[in-house]
Amino acid sequence: MAPPPRRGLGLLFAVLAGLFAGIALAALAARQLVIAVAALALAAWLVTMARGAFRR
Repeated sequence: MAPPPRRGLGLLFAVLAGLFAGIALAALAARQLVIAVAALALAAWLVTMARGAFRR
């Protein structure tokens, strides 16, 4: 069996984290604090997942 594509997953998680960070910035610009906080939390979670995928 082939090993799982960790770099691909890491890249996917990093791109998604960047998108959620962009959503957080747009929400802050629109003064939608709840959406900004939620998007930032998701971005932070995805960054930790990306970091873990790149380390293994």
